[in-house]
Amino acid sequence: RACRESKVLAVGAGGIGCELLKTLVLSGFEDITLIDMDTIEISNLNRQFLFRKKHVGQSKAEMAREAALKIAPNAKINAFHGNVKGEKFDVDFFKSFDVVLNGLDNLDARRHVNRMTLAAGVPLVESGTAGYNGQVTVHRKGETECFECQPKPVPKQYPVCTIRNTPDKPIHCIVWSKDLLFPGLFGEPTQASQENGAGEESG
Repeated sequence: RACRESKVLAVGAGGIGCELLKTLVLSGFEDITLIDMDTIEISNLNRQFLFRKKHVGQSKAEMAREAALKIAPNAKINAFHGNVKGEKFDVDFFKSFDVVLNGLDNLDARRHVNRMTLAAGVPLVESGTAGYNGQVTVHRKGETECFECQPKPVPKQYPVCTIRNTPDKPIHCIVWSKDLLFPGLFGEPTQASQENGAGEESG
């Protein structure tokens, strides 16, 4: 009953958003609003499983809604093709929900949703990925730290002498390709490659 009567806002209909929407409707949530400003690209199809090749070029939010309704025809799903930072998605809009689920890959938008949920007093479930890793955190005003209050991890750096001379892990080969090989072949060195180069003598 709690699932059926809860109003859920899901922000983002990409890799995480597709999984969230599918899980929500299969768990019995029936009142869901979905926001995403992107359209479907062919490169999305390998992981955003609610979409098919025929959907390329169409709104992610609207096509995700259609796919979810095939799973749960009785659900009430509203889809907005737009930017969550738009004026119509104000604090009062956020106040109309019982919980907000973030599935965004844009840090600025994630911070915006965090601030809106704090202002509205609505719990936020924040999800994200980095490489092969994922994380989920729950933020509730007055009870937990907010999304922006959490220290963000600093990308690990590797001594360039290890990368060039004694690579012994797959990550070493990846870093070498990204920071040393690709910039040399295709353009200017990245900041990371310059930093790795600066640390060559210490290796």
